Amino acid sequence: MNPGGVATAHPRPADGTPPAFAPPRWLRSPHLQTVLATSPWRRRRGAQALAATGAVTTEHLVDGGDGIRLHGLHSAVPGVAPRGLALLLHGWEGSAESSYMRLTAAHLLARGYAVFRLNFRDHGDTHHLNPDIFHSCRIEEVVHAAGDIARRFAHAPMRVAGYSLGGNFALRLALRAPEAGLPLARVAAVCPVLDPARTMRKMEDGLWFYMRYFERKWRGSLQRKRALFPDRHDFDDTTLRLGMRELTEWLVQRHTDLGTLDNYFDGYSVAGDRLARLQVPADILMAADDPVIPVDEFRALSLPAQARVQIVPWGGHCGFLENARFDGFAERWIADRLAAAGDA
Repeated sequence: MNPGGVATAHPRPADGTPPAFAPPRWLRSPHLQTVLATSPWRRRRGAQALAATGAVTTEHLVDGGDGIRLHGLHSAVPGVAPRGLALLLHGWEGSAESSYMRLTAAHLLARGYAVFRLNFRDHGDTHHLNPDIFHSCRIEEVVHAAGDIARRFAHAPMRVAGYSLGGNFALRLALRAPEAGLPLARVAAVCPVLDPARTMRKMEDGLWFYMRYFERKWRGSLQRKRALFPDRHDFDDTTLRLGMRELTEWLVQRHTDLGTLDNYFDGYSVAGDRLARLQVPADILMAADDPVIPVDEFRALSLPAQARVQIVPWGGHCGFLENARFDGFAERWIADRLAAAGDA
């Protein structure tokens, strides 16, 4: 076992070498990092980077089991035999077309991998595919979909990576891979949600605009679901005006069989020793100044020897922007870590 398994990157290592991630001083604010990461300029950069690879991207509906359909995008460079397949998972209320997903795909394509960017249920204009509402304990449909993807695109073995909630899903997928018969070579996660209950409290105690941002995005998603399936979802606007905690509790009580908010949070937590049974190599990247997820949770992880946490001083929440061109350390970091699994 590797208690903690943490490597902390300090601003200047003792041997004088540059730190792993060192943005210019004007870009070290965690809030600037977080906000710019989802800016229109960053989205444009992602679209340009993916287009520059020359990859052909095709849409697919994949089997999530029990009649569930999930949507995703497969990209591969014509004439190139893929070294493997990388499955990428986005964050909550993001999508397969989010800037960090496109940029990560571009880095992996440049290294010779095929890439599948999966949309979770009710993300990326897929609300019409399934009548029931997305929630974070829906891991089994993602495991099932990953198996379908692996069978369709036999560029084995598969790698998986995710950001924020997608990082949480990626780690849970890795935990379930052996039992599911999923050929998984490596997993990487950037700023993953570890303890959802503590993440909720940090957001409640933090700057108001992070909570407002996610509330606005989620309310819009629920409105779309109601419009598509009015007979199944007849909640009123009073429900939509609930705060994040209250709206999550409503979701748990009406759309899960978990009963309580605590049970729900516990259902997708990977904190403490829950990752100790990982059987595939795993890498986790975290920023010490993340304004959304508590960094101390990462220092308390109990991990197997093949898993490692890297904590860097800056980066905000899934930002890690390196310069005014919006180059991203995290996207390159994922590509480097997934490629480290080799071709076997």
